[in-house]
Amino acid sequence: MLEDVQNKITRLIALYEGEKQRADELAESLSKCREDLQDRQRQIAELKDKIENGRLQNAFASGGNQEAKSAIAALIGEIDKCLALLKAD
Repeated sequence: MLEDVQNKITRLIALYEGEKQRADELAESLSKCREDLQDRQRQIAELKDKIENGRLQNAFASGGNQEAKSAIAALIGEIDKCLALLKAD
């Protein structure tokens, strides 16, 4: 009887340690995934900036005055928003 209880306790401890190790591995994997996600989000933001810069260059190079004017207006709008946020602080 006592031996059975000891065996069960030993088995429970082994199971606990196995699950703890699995949880640690999963936490490490999650951390790596979050880092990868942040890297991908930075890459996406950089690519969006490059696309926007390319559009601006094309607008100015092709003589598309309307496109250039709207691009400039959008940039001015963003600058105004940034200034307003700085003033709010």
